[in-house]
Amino acid sequence: MILHTKLLLIILDGVPWRNWRRLFGNLEGWVQSGEAQVWKMRAVLPSTSACCYASIHTGVTPQVHGILSNEVRFRVAQPDVFSEVTKAGGKTGAVTHSYWSEFFNRHPFDLVNDIEYDEPGGPITHGRFHTMTGYGHDNQMTPSDVDLFATLTMLCQRHGIDYGILHTCTLDSMGHRFGHDNTPMDHACAVADAMLAAFLPKWRAAGYEVMVTADHGQTDRGHHGGREDLQQDFALYYFGEGKGPKEDTLLDQLQLAPTILKRLGVPVPNTMKAKPFLA
Repeated sequence: MILHTKLLLIILDGVPWRNWRRLFGNLEGWVQSGEAQVWKMRAVLPSTSACCYASIHTGVTPQVHGILSNEVRFRVAQPDVFSEVTKAGGKTGAVTHSYWSEFFNRHPFDLVNDIEYDEPGGPITHGRFHTMTGYGHDNQMTPSDVDLFATLTMLCQRHGIDYGILHTCTLDSMGHRFGHDNTPMDHACAVADAMLAAFLPKWRAAGYEVMVTADHGQTDRGHHGGREDLQQDFALYYFGEGKGPKEDTLLDQLQLAPTILKRLGVPVPNTMKAKPFLA
C-alpha cells in the first residue's frame, strides 16, 4: 500500500491555549501568512500526561484504554496510529518520552534495550526515547528540544519514515516549576518556538505535513489533570493541504488519531469513533 502523504506530529507537553496564541510568534506568523491553520483542541479527562498520550494515539478515552494516571502503565490493547501505519506498510518513528514506547510497543521499558531501537517488524519502526529519570522541581532532567528536533529530522532523512512523532516535556516541566504566567515561562515558550522555527521549513520541504500541538494545558499554578479550560485546552497548528473546519471550531483530542490516519490514507479502525477534522 502506498500512503497518501507523510506526516509529523510535534507535541510540546503542557502548554495552555493562551500561551500558544500569545507567545509562539513563529507559529502565529505562519498562520498570519496563510501557510498554517490553527484550532483549539480539548484534552480528555483526566487531563494527565499519560492518559492523554494513550488517547492521542488510540482515539479512545482513558476510561476505555485504561491508562488512568502516570503511575498506571501497560501496553494498550486498542489499535493505535503506530500499529495501523505499520500494518499498512508504512514506516514509523518516535522521538519521545519512554511512556510512548511502553504504551505502543512493549512494557515495561528496558533502559538498555529500549532507549533506542530499529525494528522493522514492530509498530514503532524507529524509536529514540528518554526517561527523565530523577525528575523533580529542582532538576527537570529534560533533553534539549533542539536535540529532539534534530533526532526526528535524522529519522526522516536516514530512514524515510512515513509517520513520526516528537514529544518533549520541557514546557510542562517549566510550568510545574514556575506556573504559566511569569517571565521564565514566557521566555521558555519563546525559546521552544525559536528552536522549532529552524526545523519546520525543512520538514515541509521534505514533503511532510506537520501538526504542532500539546497533550493538555496547564494552570498559572502549574497544575493539570482536572476539568478546566486552562488545564484541558491547547492549540493545534496544521501545516498541510488538508481542509479543516472554521477557525472557531473546538476540536476533541479523540479526533487526532483518526485524522492522522485519514491524511496518511490508512484505514481507520472501528475503535476510533471520533470524526476526522481534516478532509
